[in-house]
Amino acid sequence: MRKHSFQYTLETPDIFREKALSWASSFSHCTYFNNNNIFKYPYGPFDNIITAGAQQIISFGDRNHFEELKQHYQNQPDWMVGYFAYDLKNQTEALQSGNPDHVEFPDIYFYVPEHVLCFKGNSLYIESTGAPDAILDAINNMAEGSNDKMKAPILNQNTSREQYLDTVNKLKNHILEGDIYEINYCIEFSATDATIDPLSTYLQLTRLSPTPFSVYHKFENRYLLCASPERFLKKHSRKLISQPIKGTARRGSSSYEDEIIKQKLRTDEKELAENMMIVDLVRNDLARSSETGTVKVDEMFGIYTFKQLHQMISTVTSELRADIHFIDAIRNAFPMGSMTGAPKVKVMELIERYEQAKRGLYSGAMGYITPSGDFDFNVVIRSLLYNAQTKKLSFQVGSAITYDSIPEQEYEECLLKAKAIMQTLGHHD
Repeated sequence: MRKHSFQYTLETPDIFREKALSWASSFSHCTYFNNNNIFKYPYGPFDNIITAGAQQIISFGDRNHFEELKQHYQNQPDWMVGYFAYDLKNQTEALQSGNPDHVEFPDIYFYVPEHVLCFKGNSLYIESTGAPDAILDAINNMAEGSNDKMKAPILNQNTSREQYLDTVNKLKNHILEGDIYEINYCIEFSATDATIDPLSTYLQLTRLSPTPFSVYHKFENRYLLCASPERFLKKHSRKLISQPIKGTARRGSSSYEDEIIKQKLRTDEKELAENMMIVDLVRNDLARSSETGTVKVDEMFGIYTFKQLHQMISTVTSELRADIHFIDAIRNAFPMGSMTGAPKVKVMELIERYEQAKRGLYSGAMGYITPSGDFDFNVVIRSLLYNAQTKKLSFQVGSAITYDSIPEQEYEECLLKAKAIMQTLGHHD
C-alpha cells in the first residue's frame, strides 16, 4: 500500500505533466489518463492521472477473469490500472476468437501502481510507496518532451477496398434477412519490423487528435497509444454513466461549414437510427446491474466537436443495485454496444466470421479503479497498439453498418477515423 501522500501547487502544470510522463515512462509500467483539457463533456472527461511502477501485477488464471479481478479487489481494495480486451466476450458468452493476432496483447491486464499522481488544475496530489518530495525532484530534473524522429513504418491494410465493399453488402444481406439490425465492422492496418518511439508518437497523436479519453499505457514491452473520444462506463458513488458514440462527420474548413456539417449530422436519419439502436442496447446492458426504474437517457444525439471530426454522442445513466458488485456491472455491459451492434451475441458471431484480424485490445476498455470502488473506462478506438519486442504495430477502424448504409461512404468513414494515426506515423495524404 502507498504510505505517503502529499499535495503540491504547480506553477506550469502542463509542462510539469509532460515531464512527469517522461519520468513515468522510465518504469516497466506506466499509464497516463489524459483529458487534453477538454472539459465540456457530460459527467466530465478522464481525470488527469499518471501512474508509474508496478507494486503488483494482478495474475489471472483459467477462471473467469472478471471474477478473478473482483476477488482481487475484495481481498485488497486499491488503485488498479488496466484493460479489458474485446475477446473477453468469450467469457461472457459462448463465443470464440480465431482470427490472426498481430500484436499479442493478453485479454486482460491490471497492475497496482507504486506511484499515483492526480492533477486537478494547478494542484498535484501524489500517493506513493516512496517519498513524494523525491518524486517531485526527479520529475523537475527531467528534460522537457521528446522529439525523436522515426521512420514511417510500411503499413499493410488487411482488407482491400473491394473486399470491404463486398463484405458490407454481405452484412446488409444479414440485416435484410432479419439476422441483425446493426453491426460494427472493422478493418486493420498493421506493420512488421516497425521501430517507433512510443512516447513521442503518443505526444504527436494527441497534438493531431486531442480527445477527452486519451491514454498512454506501457506495460513491459507493449504500448497502447490511444486518442479515444468515447467513454465506455464510469462509476461515481452509485451512479453508472455510459456514453456511446454513433455518428461521425468530418470537420469543415471554416466555422460556417462546420455548422452546416453538424446540422446535417444532427438530422441524418441513418446516423440517428444507429445511435438510437445502440442507446437501447446500452439501456438494456445497464438495466442488468441497476435499480429498477433508474435507467435514463440524459442526452440523446448530442453533437460534440473534436479537432479531427464531429461525433454524435448520447449519455445513459443509472443507479447501481446494492447487491451488484461494480466489476459485475462492467461485465454485464461488456463488450460495449457501440463496437458490436444489435442483437449483441449474433453480431459478435458475424464479426468473428467477417473480420480478418483479432480485435484484442481494440474495442476493449482501458481505465482505472480507485480504492473506493469508483472507476472510469474508455472505449479503445482511434488507438495504436505496439509490441516493441516483436516490432509489430496495429490499428483498426470501423463503422456501423445498417440497412441504409452505402458501402462506399462507410469505407470513407473508416479512412477518416484512421487519418490522425496515419499522419502520426508519417503517412500523409
